[in-house]
Amino acid sequence: MTRLLPHPLISLGILLLWLLLNQTLAPGPALVGVAVALFGGWTLALLDQGRPRLRRPGLMLRLAGQVLLDIAQSNLTVARIILGRRANSSAGFIHIPLALRDPQALAVLAAILTATPGSAWVEYDAEAGWLLLHVLDLDDEEVWIRLVKDRYERPLLEIFA
Repeated sequence: MTRLLPHPLISLGILLLWLLLNQTLAPGPALVGVAVALFGGWTLALLDQGRPRLRRPGLMLRLAGQVLLDIAQSNLTVARIILGRRANSSAGFIHIPLALRDPQALAVLAAILTATPGSAWVEYDAEAGWLLLHVLDLDDEEVWIRLVKDRYERPLLEIFA
């Protein structure tokens, strides 16, 4: 059964989304939806990296809270820059050396940095272990390096240990 439906909830979600988007329960579109849902589940099974070993749920909650605060603060900073209230800001790229190697932890870090306005994950070199980050308000590179490493990477290393 797991061969046919390796991710049954994902397949069900895809099927429901298909039916909602088509706004019909007619047999033709429903059959195509079943095929798309099965294909989606099989594709996800091929891409599956395994279940992450997550530790320290309290730290996960603290990190999530910190990320939400950083996103709110970044929104205000970007708004000030766009509205011209901070004329002395300069954008730039920085290389940040990372100790993270777990693909799932790196995906979470990428989501955090890209979701925070004013910064964007540009490139990651797995062999050298560095991240190229674009920052809208780059005053001091060392401050950004310490921020990423201390505020995000260190907790992620503990959570995905």
